[in-house]
Amino acid sequence: MDRFNQSTTLGRTGLKVGRLGVSSSFGAPAAAYEAAFERGCNYFTWGTFIKGRSSEMKTALKNIILKGQRDKVVLSMFTYAHNNFLTERFFDLGLKSLGIEYADVLLLGYYSKTPVEKLLEGALRLKEQGKVRFIGISSHNRRLFPELTKQGIIDIYHVRYNAAHRGAETEVFPYISGDERPGVVSFTATCWRKLLNRKKMPQDEEPMSPEECYRFVLSNPAVDICMMGARNRQEMEENLNVLDMAPFSPAEMERANRIGDYLHR
Repeated sequence: MDRFNQSTTLGRTGLKVGRLGVSSSFGAPAAAYEAAFERGCNYFTWGTFIKGRSSEMKTALKNIILKGQRDKVVLSMFTYAHNNFLTERFFDLGLKSLGIEYADVLLLGYYSKTPVEKLLEGALRLKEQGKVRFIGISSHNRRLFPELTKQGIIDIYHVRYNAAHRGAETEVFPYISGDERPGVVSFTATCWRKLLNRKKMPQDEEPMSPEECYRFVLSNPAVDICMMGARNRQEMEENLNVLDMAPFSPAEMERANRIGDYLHR
């Protein structure tokens, strides 16, 4: 039976990535991020603005780069600026801070509608300058992604998807397929930890574990990467155990859907 420890291709980008992505938002130490990289988790999200930068992830990335492994890292630098000047300014500062010349992805953070033309032009300019290889976007508005697919500008979609929010199965995934499809990265696998909360479960139902939340997401063939976070080395190691696990069985999927439906209601 297949396991999640095999790399995959991130849509039309051609980038080889591990199935678990690594978020900088939860405060794990540098050694935890480096351990994830050693296990093949090479998709890192790191902020372009000062408060969004994890100093520990920065240390880990520098250590990885100093070992001559920059070409194995897929660095996705996200910005919430929603402003062309600030996006480019913070992006350049982020590159300088890491001592690198380019990022693999410029991730435009949390858009409910298509970014204004000027901002997209700025992102494309960074791409033309060789400072970024691909452009990504994250959104909670699932209906936005089919519209973006028609334009063909965005290379990577960050989509909310978990057992309690399965709308992407009908509103996003069917509209992106084939060799030229965008890469798909899922976030909020634990539904902001609600799927782990015993108090929010149906009667006599055990809550899902973090590993089960990640397995649920990765069991969907439309998802390339499932983002995960950790607060310490132990949590990171527990998350990495998912790589040795298999997709959900029908019975496991039925249970996850049942819990998700209850929580969604």
